[in-house]
Amino acid sequence: MALITLNFQVHQPLRLANFQADGISRDLSCYFNSGLNKMVFEKVRDRCYIPTTNILLELIDKFKHEKKSFKVSFAITGVFLELCEKYGKDVFENFKQLARTKNVEIIGETYYHSLSSLFETKEEFIEEVNLHSQAMKDFFGVKPKVFMNTEMIYNNVIGRIVEDLGFKAIFTEGAERILGWRSPNYVYVRKYCFPDDKDWNNRIRILLRNYRLSDDIGYRFSARNWDQWPLTADKFAAWLNATNGECINLFMDFETFGEHQWEESGIFWFLRALPFEVLKYDSLEFATPSEVVERLQPIGEIDVFEFSTVSWADMERDVSAWLGNKMQQTCFEEIKNLGKIVKQLNDGELKKVWRYLQTSDHYYYMCNK
Repeated sequence: MALITLNFQVHQPLRLANFQADGISRDLSCYFNSGLNKMVFEKVRDRCYIPTTNILLELIDKFKHEKKSFKVSFAITGVFLELCEKYGKDVFENFKQLARTKNVEIIGETYYHSLSSLFETKEEFIEEVNLHSQAMKDFFGVKPKVFMNTEMIYNNVIGRIVEDLGFKAIFTEGAERILGWRSPNYVYVRKYCFPDDKDWNNRIRILLRNYRLSDDIGYRFSARNWDQWPLTADKFAAWLNATNGECINLFMDFETFGEHQWEESGIFWFLRALPFEVLKYDSLEFATPSEVVERLQPIGEIDVFEFSTVSWADMERDVSAWLGNKMQQTCFEEIKNLGKIVKQLNDGELKKVWRYLQTSDHYYYMCNK
């Protein structure tokens, strides 16, 4: 029996405004383009958020009395929820309905979808993780048990910090350079590297994204030059059934449905049919990440040294998508230096502006690979 986890990253950044430095301001409109934020959010709301959440609600309801049910998980950033409160209360209500079902798990994140885990000191990262956990409790009434760092950025130190914060498991990319000959379709544990790490059972579980199968949906679905186009639900379910391992973790941007892959591509028909085709196989079953951790034993360790930090971005699957050129590195250093000043001032509004500026998207938009 292979357990299938279907997981979605749900995030929108606050997009930067054109501005010139003229002292320090606590006014968000000086830094962020509210008109553009509203326009983008409403466009994606109509094309993705509303239709996709409606489909998921229908599917969960259809399978609730079946022997095997349909389950999904969401990593929802705090910034996204703030945008929902401003421009999409109907979107927020749909996510609340999903969270109320027993078939949905809310995954931990950094509140601002930031690169704070890459700071030399980890206090800011810890604060943002705790802010997110509190927000999930306030909005959805749940405390996340499984964590996904921003962009799946992971190394041994990050794993240990997340473990100390009480999470049972952490997601990262099933990249060959951290797996070697092994398969991503099993549960692993963080590498033994601290004096009190001897007990295998006390270490955080590592769940690895199967990037090939995830990207078949997320990136290649509408690519007519792909030799597997068109991708149908029955074909994909057959691939899952033929995949060796104990768990297959599918993780993609929620905007895959309707925004990255347009409705005209057939992506919504694919989503509607997928659980029916998957559950035709006796050897396949949907599960939440927490259920995977509870039901499966780890088979080995994952060792990711700090200088080999892994992520789910681009072909390199490292941090070069955000810190690969001088522009990005200069901005990152300036943000770190500003943090020292902001924290000394002890100004809540100023700290919030600074944290919005940490969002990974701003650095990704400077990528020139």
